[in-house]
Amino acid sequence: MATTINDLPEVILSAIITLVSDTRTRNSLSLVCKKFRSMERATRASLTLRGNARDLHRIPICFTAVDQLDLSLLSPWGHALLSPSAANTDPLLLAQRLRDAFPSVTSLTVYSRSHSTIQNVSRLWPGLRRVKLVRWHQRPHSPPGADSDFVPLFSECQSLLELDLSEFYYWTEDLPPVLEAHPGVARSLTKLNLLTTSFTEGFKANEIKSITAACPKLQHLLVACMFDPRYIGFVGEEALLSISANCPELRVVHLVDTTSLANARGDPNDNGFTAEDARVGRAALVDFFSGLPLLEELVLDVCNNVRDSGLALEVLGSKCPRLRLLKLGQFHGICSAIGSELDGIALCAGLESLSIKNSADLTDMGLIEIARGCCRLAKFEVIGCKRITVKGLRTMACLLKKTLVDVGISCCKNLDAAASLRALEPIRDRIQRLHIDCVWEQEDAHGFDGIDYGGGIGLNRNGDDGGDYMDLNWAAEYENRSSKKCKLGMDGECSYMPRSNRHGYGDWSWYDETWERLHYLSLWVGVGELLTPLPSVGLNDCPNLEEIHIRVEGDCRGKHRPTQREFGLSCLAGYLRLSKMKLDCGDTVGYALTAPPGQMDLSLWERFFLAGIGSLSLSVLDYWPPQDRDVNQRSVSLPAAGLLSECDTFRKLFIHGTAHEHFMMFLVRNNNLNLRDVQLREDYYPAPENEMSTEMRVDSCCRFEDALNRRPILD
Repeated sequence: MATTINDLPEVILSAIITLVSDTRTRNSLSLVCKKFRSMERATRASLTLRGNARDLHRIPICFTAVDQLDLSLLSPWGHALLSPSAANTDPLLLAQRLRDAFPSVTSLTVYSRSHSTIQNVSRLWPGLRRVKLVRWHQRPHSPPGADSDFVPLFSECQSLLELDLSEFYYWTEDLPPVLEAHPGVARSLTKLNLLTTSFTEGFKANEIKSITAACPKLQHLLVACMFDPRYIGFVGEEALLSISANCPELRVVHLVDTTSLANARGDPNDNGFTAEDARVGRAALVDFFSGLPLLEELVLDVCNNVRDSGLALEVLGSKCPRLRLLKLGQFHGICSAIGSELDGIALCAGLESLSIKNSADLTDMGLIEIARGCCRLAKFEVIGCKRITVKGLRTMACLLKKTLVDVGISCCKNLDAAASLRALEPIRDRIQRLHIDCVWEQEDAHGFDGIDYGGGIGLNRNGDDGGDYMDLNWAAEYENRSSKKCKLGMDGECSYMPRSNRHGYGDWSWYDETWERLHYLSLWVGVGELLTPLPSVGLNDCPNLEEIHIRVEGDCRGKHRPTQREFGLSCLAGYLRLSKMKLDCGDTVGYALTAPPGQMDLSLWERFFLAGIGSLSLSVLDYWPPQDRDVNQRSVSLPAAGLLSECDTFRKLFIHGTAHEHFMMFLVRNNNLNLRDVQLREDYYPAPENEMSTEMRVDSCCRFEDALNRRPILD
């Protein structure tokens, strides 16, 4: 008689099922037999609930082992969780049902439209250790500290260790008094995420001092700050030093200016220097780094000039030997790149992830020096550095060929789409994740005819003597002497082209090569531009590409009608394994209802963006519609609803905005039996407080959910 997996002891079988983390795989396991189903339910540790709060009474009670529960996607429309209006049953009975279904919850994510929600869940699970609060609606109007959202949480949950407020709409003045009023809980906190994207000014210096003084055991601190010295309460040297003095056990520190959280793309033609210098000097940085010996991740995105930072970064490398991730914004002089000696950031030899943003004096030689010193880099991102060119990044890729698998290139004047792909050719067969800007002007201007695309070895774009030719040749010779040979371009050596051929690339046959391991691609596209040239510049063969993120940004108002009928999504049909897409048009601004004569409103722009999406075999789509900021409206239009309904492969569709009920019904009437999960999410600040009468309301959303659930389910 054959032995099957069912013959294994239950202890071993349970351990095997516990090791399976993929949700769909676990669901498939539960369909094998009743034994597998009971074991899968008994071993599931995390669960995310979607749908409407009115259906909470239907929750099964077999997930008793769940300790990580996400309720943030319940009832995005209407009333607060566990309120009398949110369900057809008594809120107390519903709360009891939740407690019985999930008795072991220690980690909770919840949408809190009012402080009563936090009060209810805190009483349900007083043993919570990790909490993430979500709120896209505006904070209820009341004086700071009155009816604070945090008071019931700190009062009831005495074991709280981690608090995440990165997606929570609140006022910075609310938090410090609560921490001071509950010193026991504050002293036990180890992780505090305050990178809230809704802030306009961020935490001030005195608030950061109060928070760090109340939480001396912090290991993770992520804060949205205000570094601009023109404002009262800006974060400067004193605030930085208070962080290292009050919380010496910090392992992860992210200090980001609120202007950077807006995620707006800069101007590639900008010189890289801001009008104001940050009030953070070299000596203060040295003391700050010296006070954090356990540091593993550091993000300093200051958005104001930090000059001559190389020496401070050398101290960072020596005083923080565990540092693995570093992101710097508006830091200048990070490495001098003079001679063969390493200096500055190149001495942070343990780095595995490095992001450099708006470093005005970073050159090709600086990239080469970083590659020589930081030889463990697996991820490298460069943003807004106008002086680097194809040749420097190409040499860097060659030097890091054995480790580099994740690259992001954005807003660099000399690195458009084609240039970025040429620079990454040495690691084309290894790279797994990639971000580039879809900027085509240089290709259109030169027609791929072999003319120099800027950033030459001896000459820069203006024809001036760049002065780096001998240094660049020295870098190549250094690699040859070290026996680190790799193919770079057409000559087969880790070196640059000879002077006689520096104005042409000659053979373009490498464009036909395969990006074998690339599974994630991120693209930035300016509004009005096309996606169509993407395959022709070098990304035509990506056999394992599974996920793509496209961000369209710009102001449609005043733009002429595009010369083409569609944006170009159909060109992605050649990526046969592509199944997940994020199409983010949330930063595309236009006219929501009517446009002046000769201009397009957002409905016509949506038709332009989504045309051709039906030719793709997508199973998951996250879609951010364009918006009209003047009326705070981000809504799916009729053309967009029609085009989305043509996609019969969708399994999950998440629309980050609003929609008319009859538009959403298109998705039900097209007989797409694969569609399982459709959500409307108002996850943008501020979410509309009262939905318009013509938009999707609470009852409308319920009717759509009922129609979606009445369809037959294939699996």
